[in-house]
Amino acid sequence: MQRSVYLRPVGFIAHKSGGAEGVDDVWGGIPLAGGPLAFMGLEIAERLGSGVKRRICSLSEFFERDWGRQTLAAADIFEALRQPRARICGLPMDRPQIMGIVNVTPDSFSDGGSFDGVQAAVDHALRLEEEGATILDIGGESTRPGSETVPIEEELRRVLPVLEALRPKTEALISVDTRKGRLMQAAADAGADILNDVSALTYDPDAIHIAAGTGLPVMLMHAQGDPKTMNHDPRYSDVVLDVFDFLERRVHACMAAGIPRDKLVVDPGIGFGKLLQHNVALLSAMSIYHGLGVPVLLGASRKKLIGQLCNVENAKARVPGSISAALSSVAQGVQIVRVHDVAETKQALSVWMATLMGDEGAAR
Repeated sequence: MQRSVYLRPVGFIAHKSGGAEGVDDVWGGIPLAGGPLAFMGLEIAERLGSGVKRRICSLSEFFERDWGRQTLAAADIFEALRQPRARICGLPMDRPQIMGIVNVTPDSFSDGGSFDGVQAAVDHALRLEEEGATILDIGGESTRPGSETVPIEEELRRVLPVLEALRPKTEALISVDTRKGRLMQAAADAGADILNDVSALTYDPDAIHIAAGTGLPVMLMHAQGDPKTMNHDPRYSDVVLDVFDFLERRVHACMAAGIPRDKLVVDPGIGFGKLLQHNVALLSAMSIYHGLGVPVLLGASRKKLIGQLCNVENAKARVPGSISAALSSVAQGVQIVRVHDVAETKQALSVWMATLMGDEGAAR
């Protein structure tokens, strides 16, 4: 069912805990999802037939409004915005975390073929951990626009040896990026900590039940269509709200299948069935997805939209734009950024945290 009211927190300030007599020092703002930010206002979006009406209001205006039939819906989203997020496999969600990309594919858009040998992939993953990645995401199937589906036997052959070799050598969490239930189960058996599915457990009809059976946290990404054709002519009524509705349905489906909310992460899927205008709209409104009550992940590293905005054809030359996208999103409360360039992103986030909190210790 399509939601009719949405709340996007705006007007962010630092959320500094431990003020006088234990009172949070937020200067009248509301703490956002237990993280380092508080918000001072809300953008209210309402679907009215086929249109959408948006307006910014102060927190006092929000509380004074008569919501009528939408009272419960507005209250539920507001509560979801306020609630601290549960740890993911012990990893705290009260500050930005970095997920390092470990592609073991010959054809990924940025680094395909660079790390498709087991030792090269393990060495790369350990280097990313040393640079500051707290999650290492291993993927054996390229899902770049236009890519073909990889047979499950080939995907297993690419991923499992890397996972098995890496597991005893790292303290970082290991995520496996796959759409296939069979690999999800094999990865769980081999010691993976997290499952990351670009189809939000819709590609393989068995995946949602297999994922539930593993007991592992699951990252749910929005994508419109199959990677081979997804960017031919994607269309939305309102991309920000349509993606919210999809992810909300997938969260509810996962909970019904036995995956608790505190083991879910959502990702709006930058570049997956989206044109430049769609991607820019999503990046500018990332804070709306906190209304789903789970941690939010951004994956924009080196992607085409950066090249389109900045006229940079070579994906490896898009590092500054990738860092900008990451900073823009964590400044809206996003808890996890999935990146190729961990050291550079870590440095940028450390400076951002220190300047946000006015404390050099926050950079650590």
